[in-house]
Amino acid sequence: MMAARQIAFIELYVSEPKIAVDYLGDALGFTRVAESADDESRSILLRQGRLQMVVTAGAEAARFLDAHGDGVADIAFGCDDVTAARARAVGAGAVDLGTVRGSPVVGGFGPVRHTLVPASAEVLLPGGRTWTPLIDDSAPEQRIRLLDHVAICLEAGTLEQYADFYTDAFGLDRYSSEFIDVGGSSMDSIVVRSSSDDITFTLVAPGSATGSGQLNAFLHRNGGPGVQHLALLVDDIVAAVSEATDRGVAFLQTPGTYYEALADRFPDRSAMIESLRATNVLADRDEWGYLLQLFTRSPYPRNTLFYELIQRRGARGFGSANIRALYEAVERDRLIVG
Repeated sequence: MMAARQIAFIELYVSEPKIAVDYLGDALGFTRVAESADDESRSILLRQGRLQMVVTAGAEAARFLDAHGDGVADIAFGCDDVTAARARAVGAGAVDLGTVRGSPVVGGFGPVRHTLVPASAEVLLPGGRTWTPLIDDSAPEQRIRLLDHVAICLEAGTLEQYADFYTDAFGLDRYSSEFIDVGGSSMDSIVVRSSSDDITFTLVAPGSATGSGQLNAFLHRNGGPGVQHLALLVDDIVAAVSEATDRGVAFLQTPGTYYEALADRFPDRSAMIESLRATNVLADRDEWGYLLQLFTRSPYPRNTLFYELIQRRGARGFGSANIRALYEAVERDRLIVG
C-alpha cells in the first residue's frame, strides 16, 4: 500500500550532543545502541521499546540549529511500498528532497522532513549509515514502550491545510479535533492517525497569528513550525516520573487545586489521586477508559522540544480535559519562567 504505516525512527539535530544523549539515555532510560560518523556529522542511535531516536550534531545540522534550535529534523515513515509512497506524497504536494543515504526523502512541515523506508515488523537500524555498535551498561530500567503521538505546532490558519496534506500524502485519517481558549490565549487542534495506529500526529496551531500565547511563543523561538513535543507511552507513569525526577528530569508543576477537582471526576480513585498528587501527574477520561500524563520542561537551550510521559488505561483518544491540561500546564510554566 502507498500509505505510511509506522515511524521507523526520529532524528534530532542538537547543539550539545553529549548533553542530549545523556538526557535521553541516563535520564529517560534509552539505551545507546550504535554510533555513526562521517565528514558532515556524528550520530548516536538510542532505543527504548520500539522507539528509535537518532541524535545528530555537526555540519549537517548547523543550518537547522541556527534557524530553529535543537529539535526534530526527520520523522522517518515505514511504508509497504516506498516508491509508491514517494509518488503519492509528491503528487499531494510534498517537496521531493531527493535520495539521502539511499532512501527517498520528502518535505513535511516547516524544516521537518520524512525519510521513507520499508515497513518492518522488526526494529531495524536506520539504513544508509555505517553503524558501530555501542556497549551501554549505564541505562536505567526501561519504562517507555513506544511513541504514543507527536505534537506538531503549526502557524495560525494552516491547520486544515496540513490535516489535508497528511491525509492525501501519507494516508492518515482525521481522528478528532478540539478548540481550547484559556485566559484569552487559544489553541486549535486536529489529530490525524494511520490505520495501523502506529503514527499519530496531534496538529496544533494558535487561534490567531497575533498574541503572546504559548504556541505563538514556540513558533517565535523555533523560527516557524516544528515538533512541540514527543509523547512516550509507559505502563506505570508514577514509577516512571519518580525515577526520571530522581535522575534530573524537570517536569511541569501542577497546582494542588487541580487534584481537589480531580477527586470529583474520579470519586472511586482516591488512592490513585494521592499518588498522582505526589508526582504532579494529570488524569483524563474518555468513553473507553482513562489516561495519565505529565510533561517535561524543555531540556534544550532555546526551550523548543519537550517530552510527555503518558499511560493509557483503556483511553484511546485526546479528550478536551487532556488537551486543556497540556495547554494550561505549559501556559502556567511560560508565565512563571517569563
